[in-house]
Amino acid sequence: MEGYGSDFSAGGAGGKVDTGTIMEQVKVQIAVANAQELLQRMTDKCFKKCIGKPGSSLDNSEQKCIAMCMDRYMDAWNTVSRTYNSRLQKERARM
Repeated sequence: MEGYGSDFSAGGAGGKVDTGTIMEQVKVQIAVANAQELLQRMTDKCFKKCIGKPGSSLDNSEQKCIAMCMDRYMDAWNTVSRTYNSRLQKERARM
């Protein structure tokens, strides 16, 4: 377990923890996890919607369906994300 926490104290003087660095690392890890979850959900939903009988390749209609499904899913996710962030900013401004 040598070096297990070394990333967290690398920038601190005298072994002090740099909370700003830790917070940035946590934010990056959360963003990566969210992106992975988004991709997994989109893949699951579009596969179930577009692929009737799995085989060794996708036919033309399945390819189009997958592309359109993923585009719609991303558009919807972006709309929800923008609205959510806008509401968060309004709430923070009120405080």
